[in-house]
Amino acid sequence: MLDIRWMRENREALAEAMRKLNAEDAPWERALALDEERRELLTQVEALRAERNTGSKQVGEYFREKRVDEANALKARMSVIGDEIAALEQRLRQVEADFDDAMLRIPNPPEPDVPVAPDEAGNQVVSTWGALPEFGFSPLPHWDLGERLGIIDIERGVKLAGTRFYLLMGAGARLQRALSNWFLDVHIEEHGYEEVYPPNMVRTNVMVGTGNLPKFGDVLYRDAEEDFWLIPTAEVPVTNIYRDEIIPAGKLPINLVASTPCFRREKVAAGKDVRGIKRVLQFQKVEMVKFVEPHTGRDELETLTRNAEVLLERLELPYRRVAIATGDLSFVAAIKYDLEVWAAGCGEWLEVSSCSFFRDFQARRANIRYRPSEGARPEYVNTLNGSGLALPRIIIALLENNQQADGSVTVPEVLRPYMGGMTTIR
Repeated sequence: MLDIRWMRENREALAEAMRKLNAEDAPWERALALDEERRELLTQVEALRAERNTGSKQVGEYFREKRVDEANALKARMSVIGDEIAALEQRLRQVEADFDDAMLRIPNPPEPDVPVAPDEAGNQVVSTWGALPEFGFSPLPHWDLGERLGIIDIERGVKLAGTRFYLLMGAGARLQRALSNWFLDVHIEEHGYEEVYPPNMVRTNVMVGTGNLPKFGDVLYRDAEEDFWLIPTAEVPVTNIYRDEIIPAGKLPINLVASTPCFRREKVAAGKDVRGIKRVLQFQKVEMVKFVEPHTGRDELETLTRNAEVLLERLELPYRRVAIATGDLSFVAAIKYDLEVWAAGCGEWLEVSSCSFFRDFQARRANIRYRPSEGARPEYVNTLNGSGLALPRIIIALLENNQQADGSVTVPEVLRPYMGGMTTIR
């Protein structure tokens, strides 16, 4: 959510930001109009309340002075004022509700250095790492390779839950567990994160806090009876840990990490990415979340992104960092980098991490503040998050890039202690 004071004073900048984001339909003008009406109504209500308070005292004085006719006339006026206040308060409640809804539907303006382009074609490759693997044979895609190895069973996954579900079996399931545990250990022991085990279901206000609602309700799974939403990422519960709280002075930055299942209703064109496990409705992901002071936000974004890149380098997976253009930027991010790994069997780059900086956009929605110093006035924190990393696409890249001519797959050295010493999946 944006600062309404900034919006009032920067209409042209706000309009330009919405144009860059292809968000001309964002209701920012409606929000400003409602804000103006809200302030006018408040002024009227306060003036009438003041008149009523003064008049009520005067009525008592008139009665004490035996000025009965004047007292009754003023008393009648106070009754009219009460009706006027009630009507204005009813209108004010509706205006405030409409204002809050409009504010929740305005995206975060991009940082000045975000590439400006209408869609994903304007995304820019910032850097690359590693050489693409070369083979003396035609590498198989993971859906064929995994089936031959007996570690990916898509057919039975569909039997259990429907399309875009799958099973990992044997060494495949162990590989996913090894990756998650290794990711967590590196982030905790080397990068300074604290592990969290959050709920996998949350209330509506928690989804609102991170910007998933109200705009993206159609891609979320919900238990309407008990007002539970299945999380699309650990970012949702972890970011909201400090909702409606004031973080004491000296406690920032706070770095948290969690491994959770993620649930998303994918809205894709028919026939797109239907093979294999690239685009599924349930997947595992390790998520990093940061709460920081505003002046450190951009430096923390670089740190966050490097925390994810280190994992890819140790897995020896070729990757590239991509700066996301304004037309492809998420609703909540002010700037975002995607990390994409090369998958030799599919012959494509797969996104395995998105690292985003939100400024105080989420903190305003979730009311997360901090004290810059002892006794100082609370301010909104800045938040960041990034995948560190997302599965199963890391599994796809590992299988396809490390496959051998005999159909086996070499296990990366850093994972072998987590795989019981296994060096090869056969």
